Amino acid sequence: MDSLENKVALITGGSRGIGRAIAMVLATGGCDIAINFLQSADEAAKVIQAIRALGRRAIAVQGDASNPEETSRILQSIEARLGQVDILVNNAGTTKVQNLDQIQASDWDFILRTNLTSAFLVSQAVIPGMRQRGWGRLIMMSSVAAQLGGVIGPHYAASKAGMIGLAHSYAHLLAKEGITANAVAPALVDTDMIKGNPGISPDLLPVGRFGQSHEVAETVLLLARNGYITGQTFNVNGGWYMS
Repeated sequence: MDSLENKVALITGGSRGIGRAIAMVLATGGCDIAINFLQSADEAAKVIQAIRALGRRAIAVQGDASNPEETSRILQSIEARLGQVDILVNNAGTTKVQNLDQIQASDWDFILRTNLTSAFLVSQAVIPGMRQRGWGRLIMMSSVAAQLGGVIGPHYAASKAGMIGLAHSYAHLLAKEGITANAVAPALVDTDMIKGNPGISPDLLPVGRFGQSHEVAETVLLLARNGYITGQTFNVNGGWYMS
């Protein structure tokens, strides 16, 4: 397993929930951490404080990762303060629960831009540095919705399926350059997203309980350390989808 000591990890959407857990786990693994957030400034500050308490460098950069100009600014700030990004976890995303006949083109554009375009933009921004150094990790936070359709809607399912395709393409194109690309597909993890949908029950899952953020984060740590696993989707879903 590769050492992560002093590697720079960027977690988009890293101020809460799964993103926060990933940031903390990678910090314990030896990484210096940058988190990107859009609105949760207070939560982001708490994450940074907790990571610095572990003895790691950590910064939070506010900005919209789905906007090309904002993405450039975010990366410039990270590189000036921590260095180039070695590990990218594309975790930024949103949901919009809608009935099928309520989904408009504007809803589709919003979900795809937030969940998928952001992953593409940030990946494209960090890949040149990874190629130059001959080492990098691209990790896409997908969802069981990519495999089973989920409970949110086709716009969300399509965005998460696109992240798996993005990981496959990068894995194929970059395999000989020391860069891996993988996806993690969680289901029904106990975060604010679940708490905001009271109709969702753990009875949907064979294990009979919601997942915990740290269970997803540990999978990300494995993928960050392993240079032989690439082009794969890791299902952290309580047995809902089996492969």
